[in-house]
Amino acid sequence: MTVTVFYCDGSGLPMPYTVTVLKHGCCRDLCQALATACCLKSDEVLLLAEVYEHKIYRYLENPLEPLTSIKDDEHIVAYRLKSGARKTKLEIMHRWMDNMKGGERKLFGTPLVTYLVEDPQYGANIESSVQKMLAPLRRAYSSTKSHDGKENGFISAGSDEQSNISTTQSEPRNLTSGSREQEESSCGEPSFQLVLTSESCLSCEPIEKASFIKPSQHIRVFLDWTDKEHELYDANYLRDLPEVHKTGFSVKKTRQEAISLFSCLEAFLTEEPLGPDDMWYCPRCKEHRQATKKLDLWKLPEIVVFHLKRFSYSRYLKNKLDTFVNFPIHNLDLTKYVKSKDGESYVYDLYAISNHYGGLGGGHYTAYAKLIDENKWYHFDDSHVTPVTEAEIKSSAAYVLFYQRVRNKDQME
Repeated sequence: MTVTVFYCDGSGLPMPYTVTVLKHGCCRDLCQALATACCLKSDEVLLLAEVYEHKIYRYLENPLEPLTSIKDDEHIVAYRLKSGARKTKLEIMHRWMDNMKGGERKLFGTPLVTYLVEDPQYGANIESSVQKMLAPLRRAYSSTKSHDGKENGFISAGSDEQSNISTTQSEPRNLTSGSREQEESSCGEPSFQLVLTSESCLSCEPIEKASFIKPSQHIRVFLDWTDKEHELYDANYLRDLPEVHKTGFSVKKTRQEAISLFSCLEAFLTEEPLGPDDMWYCPRCKEHRQATKKLDLWKLPEIVVFHLKRFSYSRYLKNKLDTFVNFPIHNLDLTKYVKSKDGESYVYDLYAISNHYGGLGGGHYTAYAKLIDENKWYHFDDSHVTPVTEAEIKSSAAYVLFYQRVRNKDQME
């Protein structure tokens, strides 16, 4: 099962984990497996929840709840909480303004959950908690605007300063965050556009810093994202929540139509016209002309690696592709695709798979590999290694496929 774990104290980024649990187990078994996978501390507990249409549909707080109640295409998250006394549960849902539909507010992403210990509650408490929860999503930001490689306070790709981001990112991030938070909190206006809502999410009441929040065991708020929030925080970490995909159940491989590996290969080798932005300069005509591009396979090596395109980018959208690609495990025959007719056969067997779970904002990698000497497949998930059958290794999470050429006796001699 794949579950995304969120930090309720804002100390880390959300991360999906794939764990193995008993088919007829319960939520307690799932929590124990997740606790091991995410290195849960002794003073922490996990709160399971199902996310549907960007809202918390239900909390799985009963440890004896059977796992059969969780469907394969559902989205399950786990919130890391400090154990001990907890007073008020704060649920933060995210909205954006759709200007194409008259400024209608629409939900997106995964809700954040934490607990408030202050009593009584005011808008300032809510805002402080939201700020803390969003802290890991904060972009590397520079408040100084200049034209020497920086645009709108961000370091551009061509800047010499970019090479220093990886080694110094955490320090300026914290310093900038603190100074900006002080600057925002010093003025009277709230830093975020927060709206108090009800369980049905029908009522809306704007929250100010001095707003008194009526005592309740469960407070739900909308965080309305503006250009400012999108500039400061990377919302991609809240998107692309993976489905459960329970192995051993009747797994729904994908929401999209399945395709074969051969279809992908043929599309890769198909002649395609180049667009207006990729015009070819003809040395004879001395003009740019539209051309076509064609790739062919002349010869193939002993090891062939297929890197499936799982991420789609355009000017406005970034998307994770979860299409199930049906690939052969044995006797992948690529002979007909090889242009050099040398009389050899190019037949391959699969020996390893790299899987990716999650989305563009964050994800988790696992692998399947075949131990040739034992003729057995194993699942590798960080430090956890478990045996699996060939029937279990195909899924829509397959990202990179590794094949080795099969040699007959004549070819080996």
